[in-house]
This record gives sequence, C-alpha cells and structure tokens, in this order.
Amino acid sequence: MAFRNLRVAVRRTRILPGWVRRADAAAARAVNRRHTHPHVDAFWSRLTGFADRGVLWWTLAGVLAVTGRRRAAGRGLASLLVASGLANLIAKQVFGGDRPLLADVPIGRRLPNPPLTPSFPSGHSASAAAFAAGVAIERPRIGATLAPLALGVGYSRLHTGAHWLSDVVGGLALGAGVAGIGALVVRPGHDEALSGRAERATRLPGVDRPLPASPDGEGVFLVVNRSSGTSVVRTDPLPVIAERLPRAEVHVLDDGESPRAAVRAALARAAPPRILGVCGGDGSVAAVAHEAIAAGLPLLVVPGGTFNHFARTAGAASVDLAIEAVQHGEGVRVDVAQLSFGDDDPITVLNSASVGIYPDFVAVRERHEHRLGKWLAAAVAAARVLRRSQPVTIVVNGRRAQVWTLFVGVGAIEPGTLAPLQRQRLDDGVLDVRLLHAGSRAGAAASLAFGRRASAVFRALRLLPQHIEVFRAESIEVVVRPREGQPPGFAHDGEVAIAAPLEATAASRGRGYRTRITIARGALDVYRPASGDIHPVRGEQ
Repeated sequence: MAFRNLRVAVRRTRILPGWVRRADAAAARAVNRRHTHPHVDAFWSRLTGFADRGVLWWTLAGVLAVTGRRRAAGRGLASLLVASGLANLIAKQVFGGDRPLLADVPIGRRLPNPPLTPSFPSGHSASAAAFAAGVAIERPRIGATLAPLALGVGYSRLHTGAHWLSDVVGGLALGAGVAGIGALVVRPGHDEALSGRAERATRLPGVDRPLPASPDGEGVFLVVNRSSGTSVVRTDPLPVIAERLPRAEVHVLDDGESPRAAVRAALARAAPPRILGVCGGDGSVAAVAHEAIAAGLPLLVVPGGTFNHFARTAGAASVDLAIEAVQHGEGVRVDVAQLSFGDDDPITVLNSASVGIYPDFVAVRERHEHRLGKWLAAAVAAARVLRRSQPVTIVVNGRRAQVWTLFVGVGAIEPGTLAPLQRQRLDDGVLDVRLLHAGSRAGAAASLAFGRRASAVFRALRLLPQHIEVFRAESIEVVVRPREGQPPGFAHDGEVAIAAPLEATAASRGRGYRTRITIARGALDVYRPASGDIHPVRGEQ
C-alpha cells in the first residue's frame, strides 16, 4: 500500500506543474487554518455527503420534473452521467494523484469514510457543474440559482480535506465542458413566445375562431392573482394591461379572496362583463374558466403564474400575445375535463388531474411555500415525498390496481412520458390516462424525472420500470382507497381537491371515494392570436 501511494504521488508530481502544486498547498493551508464553528463544519460535511453518488442532483431533478421542467432535468442528469463517467472512469486513471493528508485537516472536518480513489479531478465537482450547467442551458434562471449550490459542493471538498484546489477546479471545468458539448450535440429547446403569424401557424394547436373583439378593453373584467408566480422574476403585467386595454376593469384579489367569488360578483351586476379575463397561474385560470363556461363567455388568459402550462399550449404565452388576441377578436375553442366527486359540483380541469406521488408533492409544497418560497418548498416536498410515499390502491373503470401515480391528461400527449403536466392538444376529445404501477420508489421517481427520449433509452437498458400503462377514453371512473387512514387527494392544475364527505363516510369504512373525470368537448373559448386570417366578432361592441 505504501508503494502504491508513493507511485500515485510521483505520477501527480510529473503531470501537474510546480506552480499548480504550490497553489494547491497554499489554498489547503488557508482553508485548514481558518477556525469555523462546529455547526459550519457539520454543514459542509453533510452537503458533500448529500452529493455522494449524485443524490443531491437526482433529488433536484425530481423537483424540476414534477414542476414541469422535465427537459431541463433530463439534460442536467445526462450531463451529470457523462461527466461523472469521464471523471471517475477515465480522468482519475490517467491523472491520478494523491489526496491531501488527513493529518493537516482539522479533526472536526474529516469525513467519516475518507475517499481512497485517485484525486484529480473531483468527481463531486464535475457532477455538480455538469448538472447546474445542463439545467442552465435549458432554463438559464434556474441554472443561475443552482450555480452557488454547485460551487458550494466544490468548496465542501476543500473544507473536508477530500481534494486539492486543482482537483475542484478541474472537476468544475470538466462538468461545464461536458454540458457545453452536449448543447452542441442536442440543441436546447425553446419555450419563448413565438413571434410572427406565419411561425405561430406551424406551432399552435386547435382551430382558429372569431371571438368578440375589444380594442380598448371595454367589457373586459380581468381578475389578477398577485400570489401566483411569486417564485419567478418577471415584468409586472399591470402597466402593460393599463396602457393597451385602458377601459378594462382590473380586479386585484385581496388576501384570501378567491377568483371564483370575484367573477361571480361581477356577473351578478345589472351590466355584467362580456369577456372574462384572468392573470395568474393554472389554478387561477381553471377557476375563472369554470365561471366562463357557466356564463357562456370567452376567456382572456394573461400568463402570470410560475409555469403557465395552459396559456403556453393555447398560444397566449405572453402578455402581449394575449392582449393582441382580445384586441383583434381571435381565439380558439378548447376541450376541458370535468372532475366530479359524488353529487358535488364538478371542477373544471384544463391540463391534468392526478393521484399518488404528485398530489402528495403538491400538498407538502403548499404547506411550506408561504414560509420558504415555492422553489425551496418544492425541494423539501420532493425529498419528503420520495422518502415516505407509499403506493395507492385505486379502482379504474372497475379494475383494481396498486400504483405510484395515476395521471389523467386533457387531450392526447406524446407517448413515453408519464406525467402530462402540460397538454399538447386542445380539441381532440379524449382523456390520456397513464398509470405507473407500483414498483421501486427510485424507479417511480426516475419515471417522473425523465422526458420522452431519455425515458425510451433508459427503459431499453432496463434502468427504468416498464410497467407504465397508457390508454385513452372520453370518461373514466376512479375509486381511491384510503391510505394510512388518510386518502390521497386528486391534484388538478397545481391544486389539490379532496371530497368533503370523505372523512365521515368512505374513509371510516375503508372503501375509498368515487371520482368521475369526463371530457367536455369544445366547452371553452379562449383568446389567442390566430394562425391565419379570421374575421372577429364585433356585433356587441
């Protein structure tokens, strides 16, 4: 063993220049001589431990996946896998090198199990940089928030005496380089709003139809939910709305006020609005859409949430596009789904409804997001759900199954994706039902994390579960059995709903609660810029 250590040390001395070795030694002395509180030492030790085998990054990928950023999660993980393989299987064998002497590291900082593999480069740093850079290629803002965490993982390797400075710098450079090359091989996707009618015509689903036009906002009642979209940075849409639709009535919700109550009050007036609008996230949009359907009015959707799944699919992905559509009287007729619990009034669903892991995630996130913010709350929720969740027993159209997740998408989606958080079609008249049957918890998380292309590859390699069932229908009936005394609720458009009479009836008897989900063809008219030339409806101006 002594001879091997001497051989590795000599190999390091031959490859790395003298000034690099001197910089390494100086950096190690500077870090080791700093006196830090034991809690600080414990933090860096736990961070580096959480990053072992990429656990930290896989957890964050799960957060990104269940919050609709599956492409960013997939690119981050693909970059991580390549960078980790290059660092640990190739670079360490070529460059090698001895690690810092434990005798020079303060006792309180030393890792319980010091690594024995060659030192250069740092695999932890390579994985951290690869994941953060991969995510940044698809989602620059999210990548920017991950960059300090990636640098923190790199520093944790210095603080705990696991690596030299050159190891960390080399790992970070390797990881970032892998992600950069990956962007050249597989070009990043683009979620930005499209400009130009000819370009939009190739992308927008649905059939154009004329709707009542309002060039100045007359007759428009617009509900604004300020609590939506607080986890992202965006320009305040209200000045744009006031400038371009000066005669629109804009109602900003008070704390605790529901969008539905505000709309119902406006519709009860002697002179009700002729166009309903909403600025908020998918949950707010669904609530106002429900009232628009009941009143037979068209809906103006101004994206103002964190994800805006429905607005992007419909073709109103920006404030300007939405306003342009209502000014010109352009729109589309879309299908929705109706989610019914017994004799209760149905709930309008625009994107998807689900039961299992995802509703668990939403419920935990909502308990913490007011205190922690949506992104940190999502990370906490993902960690707890992936650690504690159990499969749920359901009966779908009379057939019993034990599943991790049941997703019901409004409209057909691409094959190979488990979680249809954003619909791809507007008017095909079907529900897209996907069941992830019970298996390993890790397999369930991975199935939620990967996009269509990555999932197909990993399933072919038997690295992901094969038991995902897919079928389409116009209506399904689902009975959900109570789980550990409490039933898992149905999530719909980012919200969670549980049948009110459940605790007193079905839960106490262990029989579960019955839910029906039915497609409602062409139930809603939504404003969006036309793909071609249409004639707006102006008779009511």
